[in-house]
Amino acid sequence: MSVHSKCQQPNRRVFMLQAVTVTGAVLVAREASAQPMVSESDAQAASLGYKADAAKVDKAKNPKFAANQNCANCALYQGKPGAASGPCGIFPGKQVAAKGWCTAWAKKA
Repeated sequence: MSVHSKCQQPNRRVFMLQAVTVTGAVLVAREASAQPMVSESDAQAASLGYKADAAKVDKAKNPKFAANQNCANCALYQGKPGAASGPCGIFPGKQVAAKGWCTAWAKKA
């Protein structure tokens, strides 16, 4: 192995590690943005009384509902703080509106 090829080895290694890291980050970002929003008419969402806007929750049908409850402050919500929507443990592969609500709401610790 020549001196020249030894000098290039670390640069290739660093490049490959960076390429793998960037590719992984792009795939994760694409997967997160590719998740569809859960629909209020979805069978599971309807059974849980999901509303994309907590202000539209029928309090007569959902006596557990309190005015300050929404997906963004639910323990099951996995979205970033301040995001308009995010993943929820109840609806795998789909996103919920941060200002939404369903009967599975649980107070964040």
